[in-house]
Amino acid sequence: MKFDDKIPIYYQIKNYIYREIIVGKLAPGDKLPAVRQLAVDLTVNVNTVQRALGELISEKIIEPQRGKGNFVTEDRDTIGKLKKMLITEQLQDLYENLHKLNVSDEEIVSYLENYINERKQVQL
Repeated sequence: MKFDDKIPIYYQIKNYIYREIIVGKLAPGDKLPAVRQLAVDLTVNVNTVQRALGELISEKIIEPQRGKGNFVTEDRDTIGKLKKMLITEQLQDLYENLHKLNVSDEEIVSYLENYINERKQVQL
């Protein structure tokens, strides 16, 4: 994983785990690697991983099981809310960037519809 110097590493680790859950690489009920193993895999300090996991636990995305490790929540509503949050963040970024280019709301909708239609044609 390559880290962005402008964003705290623990936050990037959280987002990485979010994405792994949303795309299905980490399924509900899956056990996460041990904290030390994650730190080695990501080449970061154990405390940084612990902070990221601590926040994921407080958000109920990860559920700790004493003596067994940390597991992805099996609560589909929580995962659904996580997906909605990530989509909303992406849409906000897109919207703000397009407005900086003086693109109107109507143009954004039109471009997005055209883009989706073109993608559908390519997939056929």
